[in-house]
Amino acid sequence: MVNSTTECKFLIVREFDKERDVKVVEKLERNCEIGTKKGVSIFTNMMGDPLSRIRFYPIRVILVAELLESKEIVGVVRECIKNVGTTTPPGSLLKMGCIIGLRVSPTYRRKGVALKLVTSLEEWMVRNGAEYSYLATEKNNEASKALFALKCNYVSLSSLVIFVHPTSTSTCLPTKHISERDIKIEKVNIDQAISLYKRILKTKELYPLDIDTILKEKLSLGTWVCYYKDEGCIKLQNMVDNNEDFITTNNNQTLIGSTSSSWVIFSIWNTCESYKLQIKKSSHHHPLRFLHTTLKHAREKIIFPCLRILVSESLSRPFGFLFLYGLHGEGNNLGNLMEFIWRFTSRLGESMKDCRVVITELGLGDPLANYVPQTDSMSCIDDLWYTKRLSSIGHNNGKDEEMAMKRYVGNNVFVDPREF
Repeated sequence: MVNSTTECKFLIVREFDKERDVKVVEKLERNCEIGTKKGVSIFTNMMGDPLSRIRFYPIRVILVAELLESKEIVGVVRECIKNVGTTTPPGSLLKMGCIIGLRVSPTYRRKGVALKLVTSLEEWMVRNGAEYSYLATEKNNEASKALFALKCNYVSLSSLVIFVHPTSTSTCLPTKHISERDIKIEKVNIDQAISLYKRILKTKELYPLDIDTILKEKLSLGTWVCYYKDEGCIKLQNMVDNNEDFITTNNNQTLIGSTSSSWVIFSIWNTCESYKLQIKKSSHHHPLRFLHTTLKHAREKIIFPCLRILVSESLSRPFGFLFLYGLHGEGNNLGNLMEFIWRFTSRLGESMKDCRVVITELGLGDPLANYVPQTDSMSCIDDLWYTKRLSSIGHNNGKDEEMAMKRYVGNNVFVDPREF
């Protein structure tokens, strides 16, 4: 655990109490909004449910930092624990805790509050059997990097890229000489999607073991396969457990066992029903002047410079986004397929109330990262994942194991939509 030189004796860290803390934590979130007082700022709107980002996990906690004298809450952090599979070595299982939504009141920053929250969270993780802790932060978030890498001894695990595109600018995607007559997007049912993903996940260096739970969650809108109609058929021998199993679409067309040689599978997660983002604007300045720099710090993981195109009165209200997850493609002709997937998801987002953005996150080593359509309205953000071995109980080589994980678990990971 961390040996902190700052004891923070002026506060205590305790578990979140729904009865008395809901409104206080909401206020803290608003006070931690990022931006300039003279321009615009953005914050996460939990819609009255501080548990919204960790509700999908059976083992979870919210910790708050409370001043001893005034009982004011000056910090909050969320945590969930899940079982993760890894290919190093193949078939290995890890119990990992994920840190989400660390917030400290601006008045009490640089006083050791964040450090005490993290160390208390690590103690909670150890008590609940977690072997590793991990988190994601934007590459330019120097404060977060200093806290975890320098003070808490976390090591860099992998580098990923977040792609962000506004739904209302779907027509700005590049136009190519190919039409919907040439490409097909078909929805598959949940059981078929589970079979596909269980095969695909074996190629990932880190992946959740409960993919069936993710796909069955109501916020998961479905799974689709995108393919060329006339490119030719091949047998995807490694995609299902039994060669006699076939994936059929809603139109009863067979996709597995007989499908095109270039294809992509993807699923869509609807954050609009979980939490939303909200932009606040000053009446003294035009928001376009400040939005680009403000949105670069929209959340601990995401920035939204693309939203400079979308600044309007409607964005003063809470808005959500669709998250593309489980993206996996095979074949030599994936560019047009990826463009069609973005168009498809953007159109779906436009049809949904309060949805303004489409987002996905891919590892630098993921081939599909090279095929995401690039436009002026597309934002590409560097994301860093950090990890730490929490306890060496039962392991004599805890530090060596941690460094091995850093070395082998690189840029080909499955991004869990529940943590985004």
